[in-house]
Amino acid sequence: MAIIKSTVPVGAKPPKDVIKRIKKAAKYPITFTEDCPESTPESLKEFAQLAAERNRRKKKRSVTIRIAPDVLENYKTMGSGYTGIMADVLKYAVDNPNVLTAAISS
Repeated sequence: MAIIKSTVPVGAKPPKDVIKRIKKAAKYPITFTEDCPESTPESLKEFAQLAAERNRRKKKRSVTIRIAPDVLENYKTMGSGYTGIMADVLKYAVDNPNVLTAAISS
């Protein structure tokens, strides 16, 4: 069996011929090779542990902070998702010590 690759741009719907090929290929039996061996119970358990750890690190916490009204209004003008932008700005400040130093000294 040959390997056929198709590239679909992000956000685009796959063409009908690509969908047809995928449906046809899904009917073939799964064949494992040395490049892609069947998962063992141990490897599945390890994968589950890695996924759980990743999810723990990704999980965000809810906190309460005091922000000057004008600063908050400025962020709110950015529309929905402004809290995510605020989180990104805070992360940037933490990752760049010179930003924190400048904020402390002013």
